[in-house]
Amino acid sequence: MTSPTRSQPEPATENWAPDETSSRATRARIDRWIERTPVRRWRPSSFAGSVPAAAEVWLKLELFQRTGSYKVRGALNNTLSASPGSLAAGVTAVSAGNHAVAAACAAREAEVSAKVVMLASANPLRVRRCRALGAEIVFAPDAAEAFRIVRQIEADEGRLYLHPYEGVGTILGASTVGLEIAEQMPWLDALVIPVGGGGLLAGTAAVLKQMCPWVTIYGVEPVGADSMRRSLEAGRPTAIEAVRTIADSLGAPYAEPIGFSLARRFVDEIVLVEDDEMRRAMRFLFEDAKLVTEPASAAPFAALCGPLRDRLAGKQAGLLLSGANIDLATFREHIEAAPDP
Repeated sequence: MTSPTRSQPEPATENWAPDETSSRATRARIDRWIERTPVRRWRPSSFAGSVPAAAEVWLKLELFQRTGSYKVRGALNNTLSASPGSLAAGVTAVSAGNHAVAAACAAREAEVSAKVVMLASANPLRVRRCRALGAEIVFAPDAAEAFRIVRQIEADEGRLYLHPYEGVGTILGASTVGLEIAEQMPWLDALVIPVGGGGLLAGTAAVLKQMCPWVTIYGVEPVGADSMRRSLEAGRPTAIEAVRTIADSLGAPYAEPIGFSLARRFVDEIVLVEDDEMRRAMRFLFEDAKLVTEPASAAPFAALCGPLRDRLAGKQAGLLLSGANIDLATFREHIEAAPDP
Protein backbone atom coordinates (compact mmCIF):
# COMPACT_ATOMS: atom_id res chain seq x y z
CA MET A 1 0.00 0.00 0.00
CA THR A 2 1.43 3.38 -0.94
CA SER A 3 1.33 6.36 1.36
CA PRO A 4 -0.75 9.47 0.66
CA THR A 5 1.01 12.29 -1.13
CA ARG A 6 1.53 15.60 0.65
CA SER A 7 0.43 18.93 -0.71
CA GLN A 8 3.59 20.71 0.48
CA PRO A 9 7.12 19.27 0.50
CA GLU A 10 8.49 18.38 3.90
CA PRO A 11 11.93 19.59 5.01
CA ALA A 12 14.62 16.98 5.55
CA THR A 13 13.11 14.95 8.36
CA GLU A 14 15.43 11.96 8.87
CA ASN A 15 16.83 13.44 12.08
CA TRP A 16 14.09 15.99 12.75
CA ALA A 17 12.18 16.07 16.01
CA PRO A 18 9.93 18.63 17.66
CA ASP A 19 11.60 20.13 20.71
CA GLU A 20 10.57 22.53 23.44
CA THR A 21 11.38 25.59 21.31
CA SER A 22 9.47 24.50 18.21
CA SER A 23 6.58 23.22 20.32
CA ARG A 24 6.28 26.53 22.15
CA ALA A 25 6.30 28.37 18.82
CA THR A 26 3.54 26.08 17.60
CA ARG A 27 1.49 26.66 20.72
CA ALA A 28 1.87 30.41 20.30
CA ARG A 29 0.46 30.02 16.79
CA ILE A 30 -2.59 27.96 17.75
CA ASP A 31 -3.15 29.03 21.35
CA ARG A 32 -5.98 31.41 20.58
CA TRP A 33 -8.05 28.58 19.11
CA ILE A 34 -7.37 25.67 21.48
CA GLU A 35 -7.84 24.69 25.11
CA ARG A 36 -4.93 23.97 27.40
CA THR A 37 -6.66 20.90 28.70
CA PRO A 38 -6.62 20.07 32.41
CA VAL A 39 -5.06 17.19 34.28
CA ARG A 40 -6.74 15.32 37.12
CA ARG A 41 -5.52 12.97 39.79
CA TRP A 42 -7.89 10.00 39.80
CA ARG A 43 -8.24 7.61 42.71
CA PRO A 44 -10.06 4.62 41.21
CA SER A 45 -12.38 2.87 43.63
CA SER A 46 -14.72 0.40 41.96
CA PHE A 47 -11.95 -0.90 39.70
CA ALA A 48 -9.23 -0.72 42.31
CA GLY A 49 -8.52 -4.43 42.20
CA SER A 50 -7.15 -4.15 38.66
CA VAL A 51 -5.19 -0.90 39.01
CA PRO A 52 -1.45 -1.39 39.64
CA ALA A 53 -0.71 -1.63 43.36
CA ALA A 54 0.17 1.71 44.97
CA ALA A 55 0.09 3.52 41.63
CA GLU A 56 -1.08 7.12 41.46
CA VAL A 57 -3.10 7.70 38.30
CA TRP A 58 -3.14 11.05 36.50
CA LEU A 59 -5.40 11.84 33.56
CA LYS A 60 -4.54 14.30 30.79
CA LEU A 61 -8.04 15.26 29.69
CA GLU A 62 -7.56 15.99 26.02
CA LEU A 63 -11.10 14.71 25.50
CA PHE A 64 -12.15 18.19 26.71
CA GLN A 65 -10.29 19.74 23.77
CA ARG A 66 -12.18 21.84 21.26
CA THR A 67 -13.87 19.56 18.66
CA GLY A 68 -13.71 16.73 21.21
CA SER A 69 -10.18 15.48 20.50
CA TYR A 70 -6.53 16.51 20.26
CA LYS A 71 -6.71 16.43 16.44
CA VAL A 72 -7.60 20.11 16.18
CA ARG A 73 -4.07 21.04 17.28
CA GLY A 74 -2.45 19.64 14.14
CA ALA A 75 -5.24 20.72 11.79
CA LEU A 76 -5.04 24.30 13.02
CA ASN A 77 -1.25 24.36 12.91
CA ASN A 78 -1.20 23.18 9.29
CA THR A 79 -3.88 25.64 8.24
CA LEU A 80 -2.43 28.63 10.08
CA SER A 81 1.03 27.85 8.69
CA ALA A 82 -0.18 27.62 5.09
CA SER A 83 0.23 30.37 2.53
CA PRO A 84 -2.96 32.07 1.30
CA GLY A 85 -2.35 30.60 -2.14
CA SER A 86 -2.25 27.03 -0.87
CA LEU A 87 -5.58 27.57 0.89
CA ALA A 88 -7.33 29.17 -2.07
CA ALA A 89 -9.16 25.96 -3.04
CA GLY A 90 -9.86 24.97 0.57
CA VAL A 91 -8.69 21.91 2.48
CA THR A 92 -9.26 18.18 2.39
CA ALA A 93 -8.69 15.44 4.93
CA VAL A 94 -9.25 11.73 5.49
CA SER A 95 -10.47 10.40 8.80
CA ALA A 96 -12.49 7.95 10.83
CA GLY A 97 -14.06 11.10 12.20
CA ASN A 98 -12.07 13.08 14.75
CA HIS A 99 -9.61 14.53 12.25
CA ALA A 100 -12.43 15.32 9.83
CA VAL A 101 -14.13 17.39 12.54
CA ALA A 102 -10.81 19.08 13.32
CA ALA A 103 -10.17 19.85 9.64
CA ALA A 104 -13.66 21.30 9.28
CA CYS A 105 -13.06 23.49 12.32
CA ALA A 106 -9.69 24.67 11.03
CA ALA A 107 -11.19 25.46 7.63
CA ARG A 108 -13.94 27.51 9.22
CA GLU A 109 -11.39 29.53 11.20
CA ALA A 110 -9.41 30.11 8.00
CA GLU A 111 -12.63 31.01 6.15
CA VAL A 112 -12.12 28.39 3.46
CA SER A 113 -14.07 25.32 2.43
CA ALA A 114 -13.46 21.77 3.63
CA LYS A 115 -14.11 18.52 1.77
CA VAL A 116 -13.42 15.54 4.00
CA VAL A 117 -13.36 11.80 3.34
CA MET A 118 -14.85 9.74 6.15
CA LEU A 119 -15.34 6.02 6.60
CA ALA A 120 -18.88 4.86 5.98
CA SER A 121 -18.77 3.40 9.48
CA ALA A 122 -17.90 6.77 11.07
CA ASN A 123 -19.68 7.51 14.30
CA PRO A 124 -22.89 9.50 13.63
CA LEU A 125 -21.89 12.20 16.12
CA ARG A 126 -18.72 12.94 14.15
CA VAL A 127 -20.64 13.12 10.89
CA ARG A 128 -23.11 15.58 12.41
CA ARG A 129 -20.30 17.73 13.78
CA CYS A 130 -18.58 17.87 10.39
CA ARG A 131 -21.76 18.95 8.69
CA ALA A 132 -22.50 21.52 11.39
CA LEU A 133 -19.08 23.06 10.69
CA GLY A 134 -19.93 23.33 7.00
CA ALA A 135 -17.77 20.53 5.59
CA GLU A 136 -18.68 18.54 2.51
CA ILE A 137 -18.39 14.82 3.25
CA VAL A 138 -17.43 11.98 0.92
CA PHE A 139 -17.85 8.49 2.37
CA ALA A 140 -15.50 5.56 1.72
CA PRO A 141 -16.03 1.86 2.49
CA ASP A 142 -12.63 1.32 4.13
CA ALA A 143 -9.40 3.07 5.06
CA ALA A 144 -7.47 2.12 1.92
CA GLU A 145 -10.18 3.49 -0.35
CA ALA A 146 -10.51 6.60 1.82
CA PHE A 147 -6.83 7.45 1.33
CA ARG A 148 -7.16 6.83 -2.42
CA ILE A 149 -10.14 9.21 -2.63
CA VAL A 150 -8.48 11.98 -0.65
CA ARG A 151 -5.43 11.83 -2.93
CA GLN A 152 -7.73 12.19 -5.91
CA ILE A 153 -9.49 15.19 -4.37
CA GLU A 154 -6.13 16.82 -3.64
CA ALA A 155 -4.97 16.27 -7.23
CA ASP A 156 -8.22 17.24 -8.96
CA GLU A 157 -9.28 20.21 -6.85
CA GLY A 158 -5.98 21.59 -5.58
CA ARG A 159 -7.09 21.51 -1.96
CA LEU A 160 -4.52 21.60 0.84
CA TYR A 161 -4.28 18.09 2.25
CA LEU A 162 -4.27 18.03 6.06
CA HIS A 163 -2.73 14.68 6.94
CA PRO A 164 -4.37 13.00 9.96
CA TYR A 165 -1.14 11.87 11.62
CA GLU A 166 1.97 12.43 9.47
CA GLY A 167 3.99 15.50 8.56
CA VAL A 168 5.92 18.17 10.42
CA GLY A 169 2.91 20.47 10.88
CA THR A 170 0.64 17.72 12.16
CA ILE A 171 3.23 16.30 14.56
CA LEU A 172 4.17 19.76 15.83
CA GLY A 173 0.50 20.31 16.65
CA ALA A 174 0.45 17.05 18.62
CA SER A 175 3.71 18.01 20.33
CA THR A 176 1.90 20.77 22.23
CA VAL A 177 0.17 17.99 24.21
CA GLY A 178 3.60 16.80 25.36
CA LEU A 179 4.60 20.36 26.19
CA GLU A 180 1.55 20.78 28.40
CA ILE A 181 2.14 17.46 30.15
CA ALA A 182 5.76 18.43 30.88
CA GLU A 183 4.52 21.68 32.40
CA GLN A 184 1.58 20.16 34.29
CA MET A 185 2.96 16.80 35.48
CA PRO A 186 6.78 16.80 35.51
CA TRP A 187 6.67 14.25 38.35
CA LEU A 188 5.34 11.43 36.15
CA ASP A 189 7.21 8.15 36.01
CA ALA A 190 5.34 6.95 32.93
CA LEU A 191 2.84 8.12 30.33
CA VAL A 192 0.52 5.87 28.33
CA ILE A 193 -0.57 7.19 24.92
CA PRO A 194 -3.11 5.70 22.47
CA VAL A 195 -1.68 4.98 19.02
CA GLY A 196 -3.46 5.16 15.69
CA GLY A 197 -1.25 6.45 12.90
CA GLY A 198 1.31 7.60 15.44
CA GLY A 199 1.17 11.39 15.21
CA LEU A 200 0.00 11.92 18.79
CA LEU A 201 2.51 9.38 20.05
CA ALA A 202 5.38 10.88 18.05
CA GLY A 203 4.78 14.52 18.90
CA THR A 204 3.95 13.99 22.56
CA ALA A 205 6.75 11.52 23.22
CA ALA A 206 9.44 13.57 21.48
CA VAL A 207 8.85 16.75 23.46
CA LEU A 208 8.08 15.09 26.79
CA LYS A 209 11.13 12.81 26.58
CA GLN A 210 13.42 15.77 25.88
CA MET A 211 11.95 17.90 28.67
CA CYS A 212 11.47 15.07 31.18
CA PRO A 213 13.84 12.26 30.13
CA TRP A 214 12.97 10.14 33.18
CA VAL A 215 9.43 9.52 31.93
CA THR A 216 8.86 6.09 30.37
CA ILE A 217 6.64 6.38 27.29
CA TYR A 218 4.26 3.55 26.45
CA GLY A 219 2.10 3.47 23.35
CA VAL A 220 -1.04 1.32 23.31
CA GLU A 221 -2.64 -0.13 20.20
CA PRO A 222 -5.63 -2.42 19.66
CA VAL A 223 -4.78 -6.00 18.79
CA GLY A 224 -6.66 -5.53 15.51
CA ALA A 225 -4.83 -2.36 14.46
CA ASP A 226 -1.19 -2.70 15.48
CA SER A 227 0.59 -1.03 12.57
CA MET A 228 3.10 0.85 14.76
CA ARG A 229 4.07 -2.21 16.79
CA ARG A 230 4.62 -4.21 13.60
CA SER A 231 6.58 -1.35 12.08
CA LEU A 232 8.91 -1.09 15.06
CA GLU A 233 9.46 -4.83 15.01
CA ALA A 234 10.17 -4.75 11.27
CA GLY A 235 12.43 -1.70 11.50
CA ARG A 236 10.46 0.20 8.86
CA PRO A 237 6.94 1.63 8.35
CA THR A 238 4.62 -1.29 7.70
CA ALA A 239 0.99 -1.76 6.62
CA ILE A 240 -1.48 -4.15 8.18
CA GLU A 241 -3.77 -6.38 6.15
CA ALA A 242 -7.02 -5.06 7.66
CA VAL A 243 -8.26 -2.95 10.55
CA ARG A 244 -10.34 -4.93 13.04
CA THR A 245 -11.15 -3.00 16.20
CA ILE A 246 -13.93 -1.04 17.86
CA ALA A 247 -11.42 1.80 18.32
CA ASP A 248 -11.96 3.40 14.92
CA SER A 249 -9.80 6.38 15.91
CA LEU A 250 -6.86 3.97 16.23
CA GLY A 251 -7.51 2.19 12.94
CA ALA A 252 -4.70 3.57 10.78
CA PRO A 253 -3.83 1.07 8.01
CA TYR A 254 -0.10 1.83 8.10
CA ALA A 255 2.62 3.81 9.83
CA GLU A 256 4.37 6.70 8.10
CA PRO A 257 8.10 7.57 8.03
CA ILE A 258 8.26 10.63 10.28
CA GLY A 259 5.98 9.28 12.97
CA PHE A 260 7.72 5.91 12.83
CA SER A 261 11.17 7.50 13.15
CA LEU A 262 10.12 9.54 16.18
CA ALA A 263 8.45 6.56 17.83
CA ARG A 264 11.61 4.51 17.38
CA ARG A 265 13.68 7.25 19.02
CA PHE A 266 11.43 8.37 21.87
CA VAL A 267 8.97 5.58 22.73
CA ASP A 268 9.99 2.84 25.14
CA GLU A 269 7.41 0.20 24.26
CA ILE A 270 4.15 -0.48 22.43
CA VAL A 271 1.61 -2.72 24.20
CA LEU A 272 -1.62 -4.21 22.88
CA VAL A 273 -5.16 -4.39 24.28
CA GLU A 274 -8.24 -6.30 23.20
CA ASP A 275 -11.56 -4.70 22.32
CA ASP A 276 -13.21 -6.09 25.45
CA GLU A 277 -10.47 -4.54 27.58
CA MET A 278 -11.29 -1.14 26.07
CA ARG A 279 -15.02 -1.69 26.62
CA ARG A 280 -14.35 -2.51 30.27
CA ALA A 281 -12.14 0.56 30.59
CA MET A 282 -14.87 2.75 29.05
CA ARG A 283 -17.34 1.38 31.58
CA PHE A 284 -15.20 2.09 34.61
CA LEU A 285 -14.06 5.50 33.41
CA PHE A 286 -17.76 6.32 33.17
CA GLU A 287 -18.83 4.75 36.46
CA ASP A 288 -15.86 5.79 38.59
CA ALA A 289 -14.28 8.84 36.95
CA LYS A 290 -17.59 10.12 35.52
CA LEU A 291 -16.05 10.48 32.06
CA VAL A 292 -17.56 9.56 28.71
CA THR A 293 -14.84 8.26 26.40
CA GLU A 294 -14.60 6.72 22.98
CA PRO A 295 -12.73 3.38 22.81
CA ALA A 296 -9.43 4.98 21.74
CA SER A 297 -9.49 7.29 24.74
CA ALA A 298 -10.06 4.35 27.10
CA ALA A 299 -7.16 2.33 25.66
CA PRO A 300 -4.53 3.78 28.05
CA PHE A 301 -6.58 2.74 31.08
CA ALA A 302 -7.08 -0.70 29.55
CA ALA A 303 -3.29 -0.95 29.20
CA LEU A 304 -2.72 0.27 32.76
CA CYS A 305 -4.93 -2.51 34.13
CA GLY A 306 -3.69 -5.11 31.65
CA PRO A 307 -0.22 -5.45 30.10
CA LEU A 308 1.29 -2.62 32.16
CA ARG A 309 -0.18 -3.51 35.53
CA ASP A 310 2.97 -5.00 37.06
CA ARG A 311 5.37 -2.49 35.53
CA LEU A 312 3.46 0.55 36.78
CA ALA A 313 2.95 -0.67 40.35
CA GLY A 314 3.98 2.08 42.75
CA LYS A 315 4.48 4.56 39.89
CA GLN A 316 3.14 7.99 39.05
CA ALA A 317 1.25 6.92 35.92
CA GLY A 318 -0.18 9.34 33.38
CA LEU A 319 -2.93 8.39 30.94
CA LEU A 320 -3.57 10.52 27.86
CA LEU A 321 -7.33 10.46 27.17
CA SER A 322 -7.41 11.56 23.56
CA GLY A 323 -11.06 12.13 22.64
CA ALA A 324 -14.74 11.68 23.37
CA ASN A 325 -16.58 11.93 20.06
CA ILE A 326 -19.09 9.11 20.45
CA ASP A 327 -22.87 9.13 20.20
CA LEU A 328 -25.07 7.91 23.03
CA ALA A 329 -26.29 4.76 21.27
CA THR A 330 -22.78 3.51 20.47
CA PHE A 331 -21.50 4.40 23.91
CA ARG A 332 -24.34 2.49 25.54
CA GLU A 333 -23.72 -0.48 23.24
CA HIS A 334 -20.07 -0.71 24.32
CA ILE A 335 -20.86 -0.21 28.00
CA GLU A 336 -23.51 -2.95 27.97
CA ALA A 337 -21.15 -5.31 26.10
CA ALA A 338 -18.29 -4.74 28.54
CA PRO A 339 -17.36 -7.91 30.42
CA ASP A 340 -17.43 -7.88 34.19
CA PRO A 341 -14.05 -7.45 35.89
